[in-house]
Amino acid sequence: MTSASSFPVIVATTWAVTGLGFGLWLYSWFGEKHPIQKLRFQDCGMVLVFSAVLARIALMDRAMTPIDWFLVVISPLFIMAALVRLGRTSGKDGGRG
Repeated sequence: MTSASSFPVIVATTWAVTGLGFGLWLYSWFGEKHPIQKLRFQDCGMVLVFSAVLARIALMDRAMTPIDWFLVVISPLFIMAALVRLGRTSGKDGGRG
């Protein structure tokens, strides 16, 4: 598994990724004007936030609560939906579908 010295760094990284995801989401609401770019920033933020949440759940050392189980079930669904939308709104190569 991971050594005890690297564990705080990994947890801090997951929180940094969560902050970056929320930052992208906030930028999509307050900074970006183009509708497709706005959607892409929201999707990127969603992927980062839910991925970091899943990583933190995998790293925790306590029993999982019902909220944790709920997040484990819905997080991959949101990640998959965001990645599909990112693929469809990407330019020439990804917009073939």
